[in-house]
Amino acid sequence: MEEEKKIYIGNLEYGVTEDDLQKLLEEKELEVKEIKVIRDKFTGRSKGFGFAELETDEQVQKAIDTLDGYEIKDRKLKVNRARKMESRFDKRGGSNQFRR
Repeated sequence: MEEEKKIYIGNLEYGVTEDDLQKLLEEKELEVKEIKVIRDKFTGRSKGFGFAELETDEQVQKAIDTLDGYEIKDRKLKVNRARKMESRFDKRGGSNQFRR
């Protein structure tokens, strides 16, 4: 997925699927290239967020304007431009979670 044409979709109810998001985006007349709901690698359960790649930068802005705060399955979506994932490990290798 191209980062600049990718949106983050958060606060998803755990039962929301890629198909649900695909239908929602199509209803809002957004041209979707790819959708991914992030799942726990051990349980397969949704983590409550996902990403969608859209065709154009204008579509990205329209998705943010249209869907941020939109309610689906009793949850208000949090939608914004996706950012690159930051490393969870410091340069010495290993988690910096317990270092101060």
